[in-house]
This record gives sequence, structure tokens and C-alpha cells, in this order.
Amino acid sequence: MIRVIVVDDHDVVRKGIVSYLQTDETIEVIGEASNGNDGASLVIKEEPDVVLMDLMMDNGSGIDATRAITDSGINTKIIILTSFYDDKQVFPAIEAGAFSYILKTSSADEIVSAIKKATQDETVIEPKVAGRMMSSFRANSHKAHDDLTERELEVLICIGNGMTNLEISEKLYIGIKTVKTHVSNVLGKLGVHDRTQAAVYVHRNNLISSEN
Repeated sequence: MIRVIVVDDHDVVRKGIVSYLQTDETIEVIGEASNGNDGASLVIKEEPDVVLMDLMMDNGSGIDATRAITDSGINTKIIILTSFYDDKQVFPAIEAGAFSYILKTSSADEIVSAIKKATQDETVIEPKVAGRMMSSFRANSHKAHDDLTERELEVLICIGNGMTNLEISEKLYIGIKTVKTHVSNVLGKLGVHDRTQAAVYVHRNNLISSEN
């Protein structure tokens, strides 16, 4: 049996979820709570396999409850079940230790499926939430040198190798004026003030291996 606790401050919603879960022979609802603080205490005491956790609640939010449960060290999978999927809710919940994130617009069968998958270490993320996570990942993974042209990147790596403008000119077979223009553009795009800072940037981002 999969032992489950449901935490939601809306009685009708919570009772409805509990009633449906009780129709599944593989699931046992061992408790419920109407706020985050009581929910966290109950989960830590009973150590269920899975907890369905609402987010926006009085007397302790779902995020606070999720963090408390995670910090306790118990092996309970926390499934966020909410109406919210904006960045202010999604990322704090995931960072707090949520295992899956689904919306209340999900069907009852989808909620049951998410519970069963959680016990098999399979995460379920609502597509709208997954899209926001991917967008955030792409934004955070973007580096300043991604905006450089191929030639500017070559010049940057030369700077990282401690080369002078003349040496860069001879290596890349371009004029000194062109080198100076590229250096100026590189500094501007990286947001650094001088060649020394540019060289530090190169080494911090392991760009030397990109040479040639």
C-alpha cells in the first residue's frame, strides 16, 4: 500500500481528493491537514510515502512545509498540487525539495498516476511548469562570451594567453586597427574594463581549450 497524506486548506478540495484516492486499492490515505504547519508536523510524524501539498495556505505555506519536511530528512516524496505555476511559486517549491509539480486542473487519474510514479522515483512536472523551468535554465546558462562573434572569441582567447595586439595581429592575420576594434568590442560585450579582467574571464570560464 502507498501511504499518502493530503495537505490543502480548502476542505471541499481536500475531501474530494481523499475520497477519490480511497477508491484506489493500492493507496491508503493515513492523514490530512488544512495548513502548512500542521501538514509538515503530521508528515514528519507519520512519514508517509507521498504527500500531496497545496502551496497557498494560511498558517504555513506549502513551500515552508515542503522545506521543513525536506530538512527533517525523512524519505517522503512531496508532490505539489496547486493552481499556481508562476515563477514565484514554482522555483521556490522545487528548491525547497518538491519531487513533482502538478496542477489542480489535472484529472483524478493523473494525480493517482503521479503518486504511483513518485514511489518509483519518477518525477512528474506539469508541462506549463516544465516550460518555465527550461526557459529559466536557458537564461541562467547563457554566458557573456556566447554573444561574441567567432573572430571576437579568437581574440578573447588570445588575450587570455597574454598576447599583445601585435601578436594577435600576426596570429590571426588581421591588421592592428582591426585587432583594436575587436578588443574594444570584446571588452564591451563581456562588461569588463581592461585586458586583465578579460584574461581572468577566459580562465574562469575555461575558454583556453577552445583555442584552435
